[in-house]
Amino acid sequence: MHNPDIYLLYEYMDKVPYTVRMKVLLDAPVDSEKLTAAAQEAISRFPYFSVKVGLDEGQNYTLQHNDKPIAVLPEKDERLMLGSETVNEHLFAITYRDNCIWFNYSHAPCGATGGLFWVKATLYQYMVKMYGPIEAPKDIKLPGTPVTDGELFFPDADKLPDDEPISRYTGGDTNLELSRFLMYLFNPFIKNNYYYQLEIPVKAFMEYAAKIDGTPNTILTAMMFKASSRLFKEKEGTFLAGRIAADYRKDIGADLSYRDFVRLIHVRYEWRMKDESIQKLNMRARGAVIAQNQPELSFERFKKLDKVHKGIDKQPDLKTKKQYASKNSTFRSDPRDTYTVSYVGQTDWGGMSEHIKGVYTISDGDLMLEVNALKDVFCISFQSINKDPKPLELFCEVLKQEGIPYNVSEQYPRYLPRIKLPS
Repeated sequence: MHNPDIYLLYEYMDKVPYTVRMKVLLDAPVDSEKLTAAAQEAISRFPYFSVKVGLDEGQNYTLQHNDKPIAVLPEKDERLMLGSETVNEHLFAITYRDNCIWFNYSHAPCGATGGLFWVKATLYQYMVKMYGPIEAPKDIKLPGTPVTDGELFFPDADKLPDDEPISRYTGGDTNLELSRFLMYLFNPFIKNNYYYQLEIPVKAFMEYAAKIDGTPNTILTAMMFKASSRLFKEKEGTFLAGRIAADYRKDIGADLSYRDFVRLIHVRYEWRMKDESIQKLNMRARGAVIAQNQPELSFERFKKLDKVHKGIDKQPDLKTKKQYASKNSTFRSDPRDTYTVSYVGQTDWGGMSEHIKGVYTISDGDLMLEVNALKDVFCISFQSINKDPKPLELFCEVLKQEGIPYNVSEQYPRYLPRIKLPS
């Protein structure tokens, strides 16, 4: 098998970008010279991110060492092209404007967990230059420290158990969102997509969570069902379903890896549940999490991923490799849900937290909540495919009804990067 970091690149298309942006709001305008210097220092710690994409004789993507500087550019109201000469052929690039820094990267080598390795190291180098010595996060990876075996670890699928899980999700697909998805594919005027920055105080939210025995994931899933039941028209034979992104790296022994190991937990809600309390809807979500959060499902997911990788390797040329990757995509074969909740969990920012006012993950997907936590506030990127504010307004209505305070921003285009790949 080739480098595991290449395989998601075969699935890349303009409308399925598999790219991510992390937007960090600071308490002062960005100093571009200090940020540029910090970026070069930080990326030196991550040889697995300091790469450019090549194509070998067998028409397999390869990742080659890239010793060019990582690009640090003014943010413009347009998409970046990762892998292009503009960003020195890197799959990682930084942009800035006013007091905001955007960390742009391909989803192929990593997801949010691995991306945070790079983000935190870069921000720390930058803030030391700005403010002098500050407390470092306990898990930070500083320039000059060795890359560990844990970071690089990738499991051997053949060594994982084949045990059958106790239960499986059998809820099936919901097609209520199909019209929105098709609109996204065929309407060029919404190709940039949109998001809102939603802030919820940690103290108020966690006090509420304690009262109803919930977690951020399960409560937001319940609230999104309540909002979705008011957004979509009830149709006989249909249902609403949420999905929760679940990191399964610990199950497969990859606790410290920079690579992305995520599977989805599905929560099926029936229309007859739309008038239930958030507390009861939360318990339904918790039940789904308990039923599906099984190591056996994690083993199965990774084995499926490994099988797809090996299948791609067997294809004779780049065109058939991309066709095979698309047809056998683990994520595209998942049950279709109405909305998604993705929460990275508590993140240690050390002394940097005094200068960070917000962290927002911007990704693909419709009716998707990307959640990051600072010490005092949950930062939610509420993502939608078009300019219609109704989904957000309905969600905020639920927050208000439950007595949870919040602040919400104006609407922003996502501007997810594209990727230039060899052909």
